[in-house]
Amino acid sequence: MTQKFIPLSVPNLKGNELKYVTHAVQTEWVSTGGAYIDEFEQKIAEYVKVKGAVSCQNGTSGLHIALQVCGVTNQDEVIVPTLTFIAAVNPVKYIGAEPIFMDCDDSLCIDPEKIKQFCENECRFVDGKLINNQTGKHIKALIVVHVFGNMCDMEKIQKLAETYNLVVIEDATEALGSYYTEGLYKGQYAGTIGTVGVYSFNGNKIMTTGGGGMMVSNDEEIIRQSKHLTTQAKSDELFYTHDEIGYNYRMTNLQAALGLAQLEKLEEFIQTKSDNFQRYKQGLEPLPGLSLLNFDPNIRSNHWFYALEIEDEIKYDRRDLIRFLGDGSIQARPIWDLIHEQKPYKMNQSYKIEKAPYYLKRIINIPCSSNLSHSDVDQVLAKLEEYTTN
Repeated sequence: MTQKFIPLSVPNLKGNELKYVTHAVQTEWVSTGGAYIDEFEQKIAEYVKVKGAVSCQNGTSGLHIALQVCGVTNQDEVIVPTLTFIAAVNPVKYIGAEPIFMDCDDSLCIDPEKIKQFCENECRFVDGKLINNQTGKHIKALIVVHVFGNMCDMEKIQKLAETYNLVVIEDATEALGSYYTEGLYKGQYAGTIGTVGVYSFNGNKIMTTGGGGMMVSNDEEIIRQSKHLTTQAKSDELFYTHDEIGYNYRMTNLQAALGLAQLEKLEEFIQTKSDNFQRYKQGLEPLPGLSLLNFDPNIRSNHWFYALEIEDEIKYDRRDLIRFLGDGSIQARPIWDLIHEQKPYKMNQSYKIEKAPYYLKRIINIPCSSNLSHSDVDQVLAKLEEYTTN
């Protein structure tokens, strides 16, 4: 009997998506103008409790604009993680700046202790600027990525940012809905603690608009500048007058219509993902050498992606396990190759990259869609049990 194919992460479109998109089509507002865009921006801002939000074409474009409005130039450097999707780093190059790569900690997020060591031992702080001893350049900003729905240690990150006058840009493209339940930032969502936060609505994210992204901030001037730049920098709304180089980055009304319907179901998606995470964890307990990485106990995670850790690298090989699952109609993927080892970035500075290579060899992602059923989870667990007993 043919086994059911279980994809890694696919959209859940069972709400008002068709209704809202159909209305957008019927009213003929399908491009970068229309009421759904404004409403979606407002609803996202309300959901994460910030002063404003600006839609964009994807998370990458949001990060590009974030760097620009935060004053990063081609004379600057930006601290970034090496363990992330490359789209978190490429916008640094769009600006003409240079990235400095940092290690991860056991949450898979950027390691604040390594950042602290780097700032103390490899830099000097002069006239309010953090200067890289190796290059003599000003380190202007820090991009943190909340990996798989976990959250970076923002208390330590923000303290470092205040000490060294760094702008913090939060890549929260994987963490919409995650927030702190304890500590200094209790109740604050991923993406709302730094100067700017960016979300993604790609097809594999916890909610989708097909493509699309959103910038959020509590700085009203940053919101104004971001909207200006993402809409071709028009200085006059009627006449074709532009006061700087802008970008065609605004979300379409069709995407926003889809996003509003998805946002209505977001908390339900998070609950399903949380329940399935616990089911996986319980099912993996008897299996030797395999476990799920936990999320920070001080946050309510959106549980976007599940990270299966291969504890015994000698006994189990990630490539072999991915192939084995694929043969059983189960889609899995490796974690990203480290960016500081990628061809475009081999010449860039990196600092004490030690844990990221460890996790690179040991982490794969297993099915985690918000429409994953209990029987789907059990099918994956059965295949994993088969793997460990072969």
